[in-house]
Amino acid sequence: MDIMQVIKDQIESNDILLYMKGSPNQPMCGFSARTVQAVMDCGQKFAYVDVLSNPDVRTNLPVYANWPTFPQLWVNGELVGGCDIVTEMHAKGELKPLLEQAVSA
Repeated sequence: MDIMQVIKDQIESNDILLYMKGSPNQPMCGFSARTVQAVMDCGQKFAYVDVLSNPDVRTNLPVYANWPTFPQLWVNGELVGGCDIVTEMHAKGELKPLLEQAVSA
């Protein structure tokens, strides 16, 4: 299957999806660690893809998303953003309701 189709399917089949370096239990960079902590603090289950162990995704997701960096948080098929945006939304109390709405939709 074409990698762009794989990425599209991953995004469409998960209400909350985090593309990150490493795993939620073992993030492999500080940006991924801060982002996953903000998402986990919201209490919703989420899927993740480790871009370090998926080099095709790591190479092609920035093209698909028109977003050059990782991590990337996707909610209901829409790119929310990276570390700075997600942690800022969490600090303002905007992330939790967004994720709660995503799983209840």
